[in-house]
Amino acid sequence: MIIGLISDTHDNISNILKAKEIFRQKKVELIIHAGDIIAPKTVEFFQGIKTWFVKGNCDGDTENIDFKAEKVGGKYLGDVGSFDIGEKEFCVYHGTDKEMLRKLIQSKKYDYIITGHTHDIMDFKEGKTRVINPGAHYYMSQNSIAILDTEKDSVEFIDVTNGNKLQIH
Repeated sequence: MIIGLISDTHDNISNILKAKEIFRQKKVELIIHAGDIIAPKTVEFFQGIKTWFVKGNCDGDTENIDFKAEKVGGKYLGDVGSFDIGEKEFCVYHGTDKEMLRKLIQSKKYDYIITGHTHDIMDFKEGKTRVINPGAHYYMSQNSIAILDTEKDSVEFIDVTNGNKLQIH
């Protein structure tokens, strides 16, 4: 499955629309948003591509985020979302509490953990668990998304401002 990863959009509608276009071009079947959506109204800009959201530390009106997500055909997963896609176990957690994130990684329960919060691109493996942070769309951030192909276990990071692939070091 081709999954679009995004986090820390912080009401940056322009980047959300750019990201959505890239997700469409890449034939993304599901978007996972790892938190810090901010305003419930922002959820509406994800209309048209199935999107699942988790709570970020800057998200306040979670009841309306949940309502808006359902209204656009998505899901709001609360603080931590865990689910299967095919044979793969996923966990999505914004990453606010570093100790909790560390425990999720060390649980060895998940194939993929999608996180955000730091605004920094991240992709590493610990045991069988691949941990991915797609970056952020906040002032002075990289303005990036990621495309995860679960069949190939590959991740591609893209700068939404110019559509270029990003290399992580």
